[in-house]
Amino acid sequence: MDLLDVNWLAVVLAALAGFVVGGIWYGPVMGKSWMVAVGKTEEDLKNINPAKTYGLTFLLALLASWTLAHTFASYAAELSTTVKVLTAFGVALGFILPALWTNYLFQDAKKPLYWIDGGYWLLFYIAMGLVHAFMS
Repeated sequence: MDLLDVNWLAVVLAALAGFVVGGIWYGPVMGKSWMVAVGKTEEDLKNINPAKTYGLTFLLALLASWTLAHTFASYAAELSTTVKVLTAFGVALGFILPALWTNYLFQDAKKPLYWIDGGYWLLFYIAMGLVHAFMS
């Protein structure tokens, strides 16, 4: 399969869905808990460059979304919507969380951060999986 032969609208919409999940998760749902877990204040967050931070974050979401789209198009085209969503969930559970938590173990991160960030990545991939599953 050609690497660029994916549904590009789905790639963008799925990345956007994951991006929105992050805004909700790290905003009203877990924002204050996350700030405590990473030792940040609202004042610290005002000093970030939003164009750089959110721009690069969205580009990374696009990369993750394209990878998921390519995987589905190459290996899972005949799978049901449910199986595609579960596959996206499995990517987060089997690849993202172990890598993330390995880093946190060596960084001696606070335990709540494991669950806050882990929960986000599970929801991020479920959201992307839903978009890709319904648009492929």
